[in-house]
Amino acid sequence: MTEADPLLALPGVADAVEQCRSAIADVYRHPANRQGWPRTAAAASVRAARASAVLDGGSGLLDPAAATVDDPVLAGALRVAAGLGRLAPVWQRSPLQVLAQLHTMAATGLPGVTGTGRPADPVVAARLAALAQSVTAAVWPAPVLVAVVHGELLSRRPFGSADGVVARAAARLTMVSTGLDRRGLTVPEVSHLRSGPRYGELISRYAEGEPAGVGAWVVEVGRCLTDGAREAVSIADAAG
Repeated sequence: MTEADPLLALPGVADAVEQCRSAIADVYRHPANRQGWPRTAAAASVRAARASAVLDGGSGLLDPAAATVDDPVLAGALRVAAGLGRLAPVWQRSPLQVLAQLHTMAATGLPGVTGTGRPADPVVAARLAALAQSVTAAVWPAPVLVAVVHGELLSRRPFGSADGVVARAAARLTMVSTGLDRRGLTVPEVSHLRSGPRYGELISRYAEGEPAGVGAWVVEVGRCLTDGAREAVSIADAAG
């Protein structure tokens, strides 16, 4: 038995893993993504940042004529999105370092935030260290690891500010660094946003640690990865 086996044995998890892998493979076969992927990846990155900002209570509206972004949550999400490319190669070897940088980028400018990059609670810090070991060891299939990274950071809220933006960015880094979506073409964040209250309900169940709740969260992340692949196809269709 490997550490991955119990999660893969939970109802619906193995199917969700295969479905999202198949859907993402289709994205990479789209003609617009063969040579023009930098353009579609950039569009996906902005779309993901806007959805992530809204999920954290910010605005998703961008004024193309404005020189700056007024909403601090959206500004932070866009800074994070712009930084993911340089952080992706570091993520699998130094995840704690990357998390500190993600939080600094996401939380700078938020009202009432004075310190960034460090978890205040030693218990949560220990939990982050355990998560970092999972990232470096890659003990789960990529979609499951994406779900665990997302779930741990979102449910534990280690920094006390911008935790949702950090969680979704770390999940995105995991998609890229594991090769599941190496160019960041998909947009699962939009699907999480469209799920409404379900997003919060499922992460609450995940936080309880019971197998059924953990499995439901992993299946949901797989569903959103699959939907995010469909979003990527729509971006590629528009680019083509």
